[in-house]
Amino acid sequence: MSHATRDAAVGAHYEIRFQSLYDSGRGLSFPCDAQGRVGEEHLSERARLAYRRAQSLVGREYATPAVQLSDLH
Repeated sequence: MSHATRDAAVGAHYEIRFQSLYDSGRGLSFPCDAQGRVGEEHLSERARLAYRRAQSLVGREYATPAVQLSDLH
């Protein structure tokens, strides 16, 4: 069984994380699929604006985002 198949079988949830370049304890994360695609239509307006801001600041304030399994369901 592939990782994607196994993850789907157990109901895996993913998030894309934008880690701060300046403060290791800070960052932003948003729910996404296994490929890192965020369904912006499912985000609140505030979260949508934060997501777009984080995307625009990669390399200046945030590291390249990483997709990871989410602890939240």
